[in-house]
Amino acid sequence: ELKNLNRKGIIQESLKKKGKLIVAEDEGIILEFVNGFAPEHLELQIESPWQILGEIKNAGAIFVGAYSPEPLGDYWAGPNHILPTSGGARSFSPLSVSDFTKRSSIIFYDKERLEQASEKIASLARLEGLEAHARSVEIRHSNE
Repeated sequence: ELKNLNRKGIIQESLKKKGKLIVAEDEGIILEFVNGFAPEHLELQIESPWQILGEIKNAGAIFVGAYSPEPLGDYWAGPNHILPTSGGARSFSPLSVSDFTKRSSIIFYDKERLEQASEKIASLARLEGLEAHARSVEIRHSNE
């Protein structure tokens, strides 16, 4: 196929530097490699892809089966095409609408739950050198 493509030089160089074709009988070896390599695009061309899909933790976009080529995800199927590159999938997800929404964390403890955790919270605060944080917990705990 490569010989008929107009960008074959670029493709050859890319495959030489970064291309991977993994053939292994042990799925554990494959999963270890994939999760360590963290590919931008991963095509699962295996007999039972759905059985290991949940074990793949680090890939930008995963294309499952023979009828899910990369261009399907790039142009048609709907997921965002802005994917983490160069192993970035170890730490980041593809761009999504969640990246453009504002959220707040809401924290609620009742008196009993704070009492159960107060010593540990105060200890952590002091380890960070934040005495006022430690005391804010202790004051609430001691005010009965």
